[in-house]
Amino acid sequence: MLTFEWIIGLLLAAVALSALARRIKVPYPTFLAIGGVLLTLLPWAPTWALEPELALALFVAPVLLDAAFDTSLRDLRNNWLPVSTLVVVAVGVTTTAVAVVAHWLRPDMPWPVAIALGAIVAPPDAAAATAILRQVKLPYRIQKILEGESLLNDASALLIYRVAVGLVAAEHMKIREFVPSITIALVGSLAAGYLFAQVWMVITRRITEAPSAIITQFGGTFMVWIVAEHLGLSGILTIIAYAITIARTAPARTSARLRVSSYAVWETVVFVLNVLAFMLIGLQLRPIWSELDAEVRWKYCSFAAAILAVVILARILWVMPYGALLRTLKARHWLPAHVVDAVPTLKRGFIVSWCGMRGIVTLAAAFALPEWFPFRDLILLTAFAVVLGSLVLQGLTLRPLILALNFADDDPVGREAAHARGVAFRAALEAIDTDLRRKPKSSGSNTAPCCCAPRATRTAACPRASCRPIRCGAAPSRQRGRRCSACGAPRPSATTPSTWSRKSSTAPSSASRPSA
Repeated sequence: MLTFEWIIGLLLAAVALSALARRIKVPYPTFLAIGGVLLTLLPWAPTWALEPELALALFVAPVLLDAAFDTSLRDLRNNWLPVSTLVVVAVGVTTTAVAVVAHWLRPDMPWPVAIALGAIVAPPDAAAATAILRQVKLPYRIQKILEGESLLNDASALLIYRVAVGLVAAEHMKIREFVPSITIALVGSLAAGYLFAQVWMVITRRITEAPSAIITQFGGTFMVWIVAEHLGLSGILTIIAYAITIARTAPARTSARLRVSSYAVWETVVFVLNVLAFMLIGLQLRPIWSELDAEVRWKYCSFAAAILAVVILARILWVMPYGALLRTLKARHWLPAHVVDAVPTLKRGFIVSWCGMRGIVTLAAAFALPEWFPFRDLILLTAFAVVLGSLVLQGLTLRPLILALNFADDDPVGREAAHARGVAFRAALEAIDTDLRRKPKSSGSNTAPCCCAPRATRTAACPRASCRPIRCGAAPSRQRGRRCSACGAPRPSATTPSTWSRKSSTAPSSASRPSA
């Protein structure tokens, strides 16, 4: 019962922190990280532990699927150059820089352990950056680059992480011995993710009830991860291929009612997972922190601060020279035409380099380290310090920085929507003009007979030339034939049918027409 009470209390506290974050316009993971620090300092807080094998499946798999639904494949293709450099090169540079500095500060730390630490803190979390980017006016291209990076950089970083942990587990194996298995895992994971998605879409095609559909979405996500791990494949790559395949056809296969409820549930689950991640890291660090003496605490904090500085600087030192190189090549006309639009300006490059907040993936990777892993306590403390420091330093300053730079949003989606509305309006006007041209010219009166006229005057027409009589059999019998059912104009008298007969070649004069 005590555990349940703590969970309810922490969730309510997280909701309050999230509301406060929205009010002062900062990313809510920043306050969750601060809440995790406060849990570490509470002496009466419970001690909870999470199985390392469960961490990645519980936290990473749903987050990746949610990110896949928010990512556009068309935008990925249009921005493939900056996204690929951030996913591959930036993650590699950060991992290498962190590993070198960590081994330099702690010479007794083996290189595989240092590389695992670098891979843990390398992938940025776009949830924090997106929470700010939705509140300010930012170019559309930057938003899509960051969303694409958040989906794919986890795969590259956690692939390095998996290799490094495997090297620590097999001390006598060489890296070249892992290359064949890594290659097979890469290709096999992508193929398996695509096949799983096709099979799953066939199985769930007839599930239309919202509760059942949402449960099968979560069950399928975790099942794909578990099966991939049992087959020796990469769960990250399998989930990404699975999620992208499903996300491409999900809007066409599901109804609007189901999509609304499904998106709301997934957004709530991602929020709860963020809360649980920061809560668990705080509760796991409390016994570690309490067992350290003052001198060791200072060494750990100094090490974590150095790694945080390296993580922030490594991204800046890659993104800014990359942008300068592309601008130089563009000025000399050495870039292909399809790459010219992807060249970032100085201001855009700096914003992308500053959107490097770490989050739930870093915490989940630190959780997933086995209990026997060397320097596990130091890595846990460092990972949490990097997440907290990046969210506070970059998260609190990102919005003022964007406002100060005063971006002009190109808004391609708005232009496409305006173009679509213009095309629809022109098509409607052309259809109206076509109908008007096909309509026969009237000789002054409508020749269509009234369907409700008395039998003696059934061939009579409405005196108004623009009127199109409609069927009005539901009208009272005493009113039929007296007035037009469409416009209410008085009908001609039954005693003078020949004046308004269909056979009449000319319309009556205005003097003989009944007034409306």
